[in-house]
Amino acid sequence: MAPRRRRMLALPAVCPCEAIAPAPLLASLLSLAADVAGLRAAADVDALPALRGAAREAVRIAGLLLAFLDGIPVPDEAEAAPAVLVLGLSELHVALQKLRLLLADCARKGARLWVLMNAELAASELRVLLGSVATAMDVLLLPSEGHVVVGGAASADADAEEIAGLVSRHAWRAAARLRPDPDDDRAARGVRSVLARFASGVTPDAEDARLVLARVGLATWHDCSEEGAFLEAELLERLETGSDDNDNDLVLITSLMAFLLYCRVVLFDRIDDSGSKTDKAAATVNRLPPMFTLSLNPEALQCPITLELMTDPVTVATGQTYDRASIKKWIKSGCRTCPVTGERLRSAELVPNVAARGVIEQILLSRGVPVHEPSSKHRCAVDKTATPFGAAAAGGVRLSAAFLTARLSSVSGAPEEQKTKATHEARKLSKRNVFYRACLVEAGAVPWLLHLLSSADASVQDNAVAGLLNLSKYPAGRRALVEAGGLGLIVDAVNVAAKVEARQNAAAVLFYLSSNPEYCVEISRIPEAIPTLVRLARDGAYRGRKNALVSLYGLLQCADAHGRAVSAGAVDVLAGLMLVGASSASAGDDGSDLALDAVALLARLAEQPGGARAVAASSELVTRLVDFLGEAASRSAKEHCVALLASLGRHCGDKVLALLGKLPGLMPALYALIAEGTPQAGKRARWLVNEIHRHYEQRQTPASAPTPATGDRVIRV
Repeated sequence: MAPRRRRMLALPAVCPCEAIAPAPLLASLLSLAADVAGLRAAADVDALPALRGAAREAVRIAGLLLAFLDGIPVPDEAEAAPAVLVLGLSELHVALQKLRLLLADCARKGARLWVLMNAELAASELRVLLGSVATAMDVLLLPSEGHVVVGGAASADADAEEIAGLVSRHAWRAAARLRPDPDDDRAARGVRSVLARFASGVTPDAEDARLVLARVGLATWHDCSEEGAFLEAELLERLETGSDDNDNDLVLITSLMAFLLYCRVVLFDRIDDSGSKTDKAAATVNRLPPMFTLSLNPEALQCPITLELMTDPVTVATGQTYDRASIKKWIKSGCRTCPVTGERLRSAELVPNVAARGVIEQILLSRGVPVHEPSSKHRCAVDKTATPFGAAAAGGVRLSAAFLTARLSSVSGAPEEQKTKATHEARKLSKRNVFYRACLVEAGAVPWLLHLLSSADASVQDNAVAGLLNLSKYPAGRRALVEAGGLGLIVDAVNVAAKVEARQNAAAVLFYLSSNPEYCVEISRIPEAIPTLVRLARDGAYRGRKNALVSLYGLLQCADAHGRAVSAGAVDVLAGLMLVGASSASAGDDGSDLALDAVALLARLAEQPGGARAVAASSELVTRLVDFLGEAASRSAKEHCVALLASLGRHCGDKVLALLGKLPGLMPALYALIAEGTPQAGKRARWLVNEIHRHYEQRQTPASAPTPATGDRVIRV
């Protein structure tokens, strides 16, 4: 299990240095002090959302520490360092590590509002750290009548002693009077005032919200989006961890998310351009801490398998780092070597690369991208967002959804830019929060999104389809879509949408709708529905084919759909996907995944006599199915395959049984399933063996008694 991420403004328990020589300890201290003191030169302190005065004091103290440490000569390794020297430097090292983490948190991109609302907590942590620095300096001043100990002997260096005393006095004084800035309190009160209006169901004044954003330093739609992405990642992370979370934190996070959502939807008429990729990349590197910018190589953050930026970097046994999803897929495909070095992996253990993840998180947050995309683990957290966690969050989201629906209803004659923003907001709002979806459905957004499927603007159409896909994951959203007469419009979108992604997403909408048997019947009655999905499965890219296959699988629970699928040429398309999968399986490509889906779909088609006859009409396909049964590595693939072969034998009788008996690879695969497969797979395999045996017994004559499987004896089981 991957280690839990450190939360914002929650400082870790840093272990003090033990049994370490003073020389490397001093070198590390110099590096830490330089990092903290360097914030002053970069003007980062003035850009903090809160505690600017306190941060200036901390940076000034770090500068004095740097001068003090720089004047200490490197101790002689041959001499034992005084215990008090090691103790003082070790405590100073712990305090500086935490100080650097705290200031980095306060300066984190996308977390300005969260830092502001937690300014008191950050001030308390900073107060403790400055007290620790002062205590460490007092320890260093204890020996030899107040002189600073260096290299095992008392030093009479008056300058070093004077600087050490200055650091101690300055740190104690700063810790004693450290409080959040008055401007921080005013800005926080402004946020709480808006949240109180949300909780009462009252629409806040737009100018009040603008004033709050200005105080926090959020000037654009993109700024609000970055803040919202950070808070969403924090919410999902806390929901994943379970019962040890602070409920007050969840209430505050969801309330701030609602505030930012309201500002995005109401205060900004367009989605601002956040800059070119080159400018963003350069700005990202400039915002990283100095220790990262010196050695940052963008290619080192790309997964060697996909050549894309890693989101969950892990290290394998050879020391190479990959994105978790990519290397897991590589290993699952049967490859047991390192993709980069070619060395055999001694184990399949994946160790999280925390250092790489930290840099990647900063890059993602600087671009307004949520750190955590909804993985299978994350979907569990998404399911927990059905409640708003507070009256302020509930009121703010409902107001935003109502305003957004009004915008969607009035975009017919509006400029394309406003249409794009309205549909993009609906898409974004419904992506990863169940309560947000409920609010959009209650506000009546579904019919207007369906109306915009006919837009001539490809981006508007794409956003509308994606928004409907998100809402179709919610039961009330599916009901609203069907009641608005949207089934035919979704089928048309699969067929004629301008963007490939829109056609793929429309097919996925049909998959979610097919989970309801009544909707399944209605979709299958649309003449173009099944032929359109079959064409997408044949001609689409991987994602389009995948969505088409799972949608067809859902529709085939309706008996009337089987004949339409056969008439549309589904069997030939699925046979083609099986052949593509066979050539891709050895490379761990997506084709092997599609081959498994194709076999599952053929098995469902063959449950009806017409579908079984269509599959059995191709002896080449039946032969390929037997080969697939022997080659498949996954248990589910074998189960689908034996279910398909059993259906062929049941519906097509002696013709198929005779062909199966001649294929030498079938019997060993069936006996293996009887011995090691699931009870259901074993039962089907046993039935097939007995039926093939019965068929050949009936055909035996005194002059000639051929046995199946090219002479191999079949044992009745």
